[in-house]
Amino acid sequence: MTLSYDAVADKLASLAKRRGFVFPSSEIYGGAGATWDYGPLGVELKNNVKRAWWRAMVQLRDDIVGLDAAILMHPRVWEASGHVQNFIDPLVECGNCHRRFRLDDLRDGEELIDQWRGGKVDLSDVPCPVCGMRKLADPRRFNLMFKTFVGPVEEEASVAWLRPETAQGIFVNFENVQQSTRRKLPFGIAQVGKSFRNEITPGNLIFRSREFEQMEMQYFCRPEDAPLVFESWLGTRRDWYREYGIRDDLLRFREHAENERAHYAAKAIDIEFRFPFGWKEMEGIHNRTDYDLRRHSEYSGKDLRYFDEAANERFLPYVVETAVGADRAAYALLCAAYDEEPDKEGVRVVLRLHRDLAPYKVAVLPLSKNEKLTPLAREVAVMLRPHLLITYDETQAIGRRYRRQDEIGTPLCVTIDFDSLEDRQVTIRDRDSMAQVRVAIADLVPALRERLGV
Repeated sequence: MTLSYDAVADKLASLAKRRGFVFPSSEIYGGAGATWDYGPLGVELKNNVKRAWWRAMVQLRDDIVGLDAAILMHPRVWEASGHVQNFIDPLVECGNCHRRFRLDDLRDGEELIDQWRGGKVDLSDVPCPVCGMRKLADPRRFNLMFKTFVGPVEEEASVAWLRPETAQGIFVNFENVQQSTRRKLPFGIAQVGKSFRNEITPGNLIFRSREFEQMEMQYFCRPEDAPLVFESWLGTRRDWYREYGIRDDLLRFREHAENERAHYAAKAIDIEFRFPFGWKEMEGIHNRTDYDLRRHSEYSGKDLRYFDEAANERFLPYVVETAVGADRAAYALLCAAYDEEPDKEGVRVVLRLHRDLAPYKVAVLPLSKNEKLTPLAREVAVMLRPHLLITYDETQAIGRRYRRQDEIGTPLCVTIDFDSLEDRQVTIRDRDSMAQVRVAIADLVPALRERLGV
């Protein structure tokens, strides 16, 4: 890479909009504030990330099943889970410019958070990040959940919440899933879905936004097995990131201090990624003990204990959770894949995305926009489309089109030239090595599938 890794964020922000990965939501109206729309390439990338996670967590395992719970849930769910009381961030407002911030976004933010957790924080000498004045008010507690109303009347009895996490849908369905699938401990329930948090200071493109997708798995086990299960999932999840192209130097584990852990966690470790703007959480692995099942049993009156026939005992399982944001994972994978290298035209920008994650697998490119080449090129595109997600491009010089596909991460290009009209062969070009090989059109599908590992 020829540029500083710290500069990748700005490069990606430009590429994301220009090439159709991510657009600001409601942009023609000035934007909607930290909400994002995924464009044609972005939706493919994020779907591929979700599919890769689901394949690893559900398809390739015999101890995890899936779920898709509703976003709107009974309001008592969030009282039982502790989110109404505990899903709090410290909010700070500047008395001069009236901008608002999360406490940890201020100078020495982590130290200030520790002071706040201890009961007292001094902001008298802390400047506002925007105006620079030292007029920050004391932090106040701010609940991150979005409140809404169900039904025609906006009254206290009709209050509902947009879920801030997908996990609670798993816990309230624990008995339904266990009995319908006849699962014995240990087993897990996985879910991918939208969550909503009224973030005080969202930012850094799709890293922190108010509407996002989570990929969460709750693994139910005997209480005495939870520590070993926890350690096992640490390695399993780190291996997943390695498999999809994130280098070890861009990942680290960080354990939460006792005063930092969420109210439900006996142990919590973050898998942090070195984003261009610093080390930040990408995935959390938590030992949630029996907190959630116990609280939902108490609040609902439903006995959620598991009956172990072999041991002839009934108990509340412990839960080990892995929770990762699909948006954060997609952003991290983009950061890790972004590369620049010198070439004869200046700089070649390459997204070295894993072939399973790349939005398009193959680009079909006639050598030029010549009326003799177009029919065969279209024929090749029609032949490939049922097998692979492809794109067709015939505008500008072939070198520019190669560079365009490199920039969006397309692993392979298929070029149709004038020789193809005679010998029915085409050229396959590899994104990373730029090596080229001639292949008969009749053999093209298996040749591409072999190179893509599908």
